[in-house]
Amino acid sequence: QVQLVESGGGLVQPGGSLRLSCTASGNLGSRAALDWYRQALGKERELVASISSGGRTTYTDSVKGRFIISRVYDRDTVNLQMNSLKPEDTAVYYCHAYVEPNDYWGQGTQVTVSS
Repeated sequence: QVQLVESGGGLVQPGGSLRLSCTASGNLGSRAALDWYRQALGKERELVASISSGGRTTYTDSVKGRFIISRVYDRDTVNLQMNSLKPEDTAVYYCHAYVEPNDYWGQGTQVTVSS
């Protein structure tokens, strides 16, 4: 059984940075596709960034140039470096892993961008 545990959320001022980390307990394997989603209050969950098993990355338009997703294969860890944060980035951020045919979700970590 795989469990994902996120860390690194918190309160930051606009323009600041945060780094989220997600580590899997249990072996995901190098074939896992890893993502970060977020859900703001009253809104649907949205895909923020993805990294494939081969290291290819994609981002939603609103975070391009500000967020960087990366993974550490031998630690089953995926990170999200968030720079130039804006109030509209405020949300609960969720780590997601897809290892065919299973989906795994973390419990979420709150990110609040406010002065």
